[in-house]
Amino acid sequence: MIVRKSNIQTFHASTEHPLPIILDGDPGHDDAIAWVLVRSRPEFRILCVTSVCGNQTIEKTTYNAGRIMALLGMDVPLAMGLAKPLFRDPIIADTVHGKTGLDGPELPEPACQPVACSAAELMAKCLEESEEPVVIVPTGPLTNVASLLLLYPELKSKIRHISLMGGGIARGNWTPAAEFNILVDPDAAKIVFESGIPITMASLDVTERALVYPEDFERIRCVGNQVASVVAGWLEFFYHFHQSLGYPGAPVHDAVAVTALLRPDILSGRDLYVQIETTGEFCRGATVGDLNRVSGKPANAYCLMDINRDAFVDLLVDAVAYYG
Repeated sequence: MIVRKSNIQTFHASTEHPLPIILDGDPGHDDAIAWVLVRSRPEFRILCVTSVCGNQTIEKTTYNAGRIMALLGMDVPLAMGLAKPLFRDPIIADTVHGKTGLDGPELPEPACQPVACSAAELMAKCLEESEEPVVIVPTGPLTNVASLLLLYPELKSKIRHISLMGGGIARGNWTPAAEFNILVDPDAAKIVFESGIPITMASLDVTERALVYPEDFERIRCVGNQVASVVAGWLEFFYHFHQSLGYPGAPVHDAVAVTALLRPDILSGRDLYVQIETTGEFCRGATVGDLNRVSGKPANAYCLMDINRDAFVDLLVDAVAYYG
């Protein structure tokens, strides 16, 4: 694989100097697996978790976040995000993730309740208290991150990088032009992409190459601990939906945004100027990448385009082994 160097500030985590990160998501089977990966790695220091309205209602995604945290022994604050996107009605993906938003294996009940403050307030508190800039990893709609930028513009310099899952340069998955996370709250995405903060974009262009096959599910299950069993169950549930669409495996979209911080050597991409369509009748939520540099504007995102699938699966196997 050819790894193209980016002019945008990119980096990878190291055990010598763990990255302080904020996890923001709408779990979701692929969010959950992304968090399994994060929690397993000494390269990360998780500051907090925030839930967002996306795959399911905010009540369900917050409950799911608490259950995942209990499963993984993740002892950090959790805050609930807004009940809806910034200016639009919610869109949920119950056909993909089920009525609970995380159907499949049984999970423990949350070990603690969400804190009293909002997601944006908790993010701001973590940024203020951190001695170094923080990486935010959003794996759902960008409502919370945009709210943070709108309410606390003075803290923007404390955000080192945003490694997100969302968008698609070539295509969408919820409409022909738009990927789900961006479609749910395109106004928030526009704010984030125009913020000037360095962005790594794990879009459908790469995440639909991050397929985990049924034989990989068994490899994970054979690790033999509780988390391995649960992850294998999540993958089976997620695959069942995608199999009906002709996928040979389960695309674990959100874990690619984490992999970009851990193993940039197994990914390739290119710097692009990306605009968010917020009003189009047919293309609302599209992430329009300036592939031919006709705008003359500098790139605002490093857009991932390819991944070494075998190495990606190895990362997931190693992650569940941690919990043994």
